[in-house]
Amino acid sequence: MPRLDLPAHPRPVRDDYFADPFLTRFNGQYYAYGTTRPRDGHILTFEAIRSDDLVHWTSLGQALTPLDTVFGDAYWAPEVVERDGRYWMYYSVGRGIDRHHIRVAAADTPEGPFVDCGVDLTPQESFAIDAHPFRDDDGQWYLFFARDVLEGARPGTHLAVTRLPEPTVVGAKARPVLAPDADWQIYERGREIYGRRFDWHTLEGPTVTRHGSDYYLFFSAGSWEGAGYGVSVATAPHPFGPWNHRAESGASFMSSSSTRLAGPGHNSVMHGERTILTAFHAWNSERTARQMYIAPVLFD
Repeated sequence: MPRLDLPAHPRPVRDDYFADPFLTRFNGQYYAYGTTRPRDGHILTFEAIRSDDLVHWTSLGQALTPLDTVFGDAYWAPEVVERDGRYWMYYSVGRGIDRHHIRVAAADTPEGPFVDCGVDLTPQESFAIDAHPFRDDDGQWYLFFARDVLEGARPGTHLAVTRLPEPTVVGAKARPVLAPDADWQIYERGREIYGRRFDWHTLEGPTVTRHGSDYYLFFSAGSWEGAGYGVSVATAPHPFGPWNHRAESGASFMSSSSTRLAGPGHNSVMHGERTILTAFHAWNSERTARQMYIAPVLFD
């Protein structure tokens, strides 16, 4: 299983707010895309940053051209991939914390500006966030994401997957990937939502990597503002599963207790030339900003 190789006193790579960081590499340079926060009432989309060495970063500004406000005012969790000679950004947009749907935007360069393609990839979902496009070794593409599920023993936000045969086209029906299986994944007890009251669980931020013949699904769970928030890992023989996760009393891959950071989570995984790296966010000591950290991932 993978483990986080974090120093005793980890430091963020930047002081700025940079949540849900997606780390990747294009044309020999490193890029990261992250969720920003509204400033002075202005709607912002995503900041893109670039580096030659993973230490010194240059801001490229706002990477996505905003949509009309009818689509929402909150943009979350961008991920960018190269496909068919262009760059594709998958993200969600909604009104505050409600009615989010996953969309895709395109650009000719990884710097952007990315322009929305006019496609809602999750029209059948009541709420969908945290899109993760994954290309398997055989060239097949899949789209993992989080969605609300009201049925079952632990209602809340679960994980799903569908095919991604074209950059702007998904499969006819998404398949369940992972449901909550432990109390540490509770977002809020007695939450009023969809006209009912639930002990609401949350799984979010899926990211998949292949190591050997196995697939590893990293996911965040719990309340992103709570002390129990963290990252665990599920495994499968195929992107469509079956995905297996052993129920535990807390996050196994990354948690506040194991990292000594507040609210670590929503990580991405990148295969470098010699190492596997993960980028994730955690709160600063004042809890005023979620900042990006980068650390190696080791497989035992």
